[in-house]
Amino acid sequence: MSLVHRRRSLLALAAASAAVAALPLPAAAQAGNAIRILVGFPPGGGTDAIARTLAEKLKDLLGHPVVVDNRAGAGGQIAAQALKAAAPDGTTLFLSHDHTVSILPLVTRSPGFDPARDFVAVAGFATFVNALAVSGGTPARTMPEYLAWVRSQGGKGNVGVPAPASVPEFLVKLIGQKYGLDLQAAPYRGSAPMIADMLGNQIGAGVGSIPDFIENHKAGKLRVVAVMGNARQAAVPEAPTFAELGLAGFEDVPYYGLFAPAGTPQAAIDRIGEALSKVVAMADVREKLTAMGLAVGYMPQQQLASRERAYTQAWAKIIKTSGYQPQ
Repeated sequence: MSLVHRRRSLLALAAASAAVAALPLPAAAQAGNAIRILVGFPPGGGTDAIARTLAEKLKDLLGHPVVVDNRAGAGGQIAAQALKAAAPDGTTLFLSHDHTVSILPLVTRSPGFDPARDFVAVAGFATFVNALAVSGGTPARTMPEYLAWVRSQGGKGNVGVPAPASVPEFLVKLIGQKYGLDLQAAPYRGSAPMIADMLGNQIGAGVGSIPDFIENHKAGKLRVVAVMGNARQAAVPEAPTFAELGLAGFEDVPYYGLFAPAGTPQAAIDRIGEALSKVVAMADVREKLTAMGLAVGYMPQQQLASRERAYTQAWAKIIKTSGYQPQ
């Protein structure tokens, strides 16, 4: 072999080696398969908007399409079951918050999945708080005004929640107990239909995440009157915490993260986690997510897994104390 041919061969080998080293995901993804991000709620809600924001940036970093796959229903249960059934090859992810991963297995007898056995944490990227918002058709602009309005309606009221047996539903129950009101949680299949009924004044109030409410709150169509967490939120600084209003026990805040099927190669998890860390560090992404009401902060795999376990343990106690029986 001539020296020129040898140099060309070595250069070709080096280029091929570099290309292999740069592969962001297993071969299944490189074969042209898009990465799916499963979302357990309908298009148009806060979780869907967050997933689409991340997907747009992740596709550039991972080098192939990243699509959002909405599997709405049962508070995320359908999407979680789809994740369990997916091949653990790095091409299927689940973007979820606390309800599906931590709460649903506590309140459902047969959820069809076990997060500890069937899922593996990839990385977290934000925390958020739930809030009570009142519909534009009510005269209330504060929590005390809302409570007074309910009393004027005979002490009864329906409050929308985006999923049954969720943190918002338990919050509705505790608000009613504390203030001696007959408040009934009205469960929806996600925040989007709940908010549609609130905007149409079909229901007087709803409990959901700040990302769900923020745009309509800013537009004056809905009014956030109280928030969970241990501090007021930058997105709605005028809204007091429930603790400020005398309703303690809701200071711990939920989380958002990406999860993969158990058995997904660690190399794939690491590469997706690294890409996510770069995405949430982008100024435009942080600005957009913050405007949605999220507290953006990257959580590596083990930190997200630890947060999930701690949150599950905390809510197991609250649910047991409430007397709720798994359905």
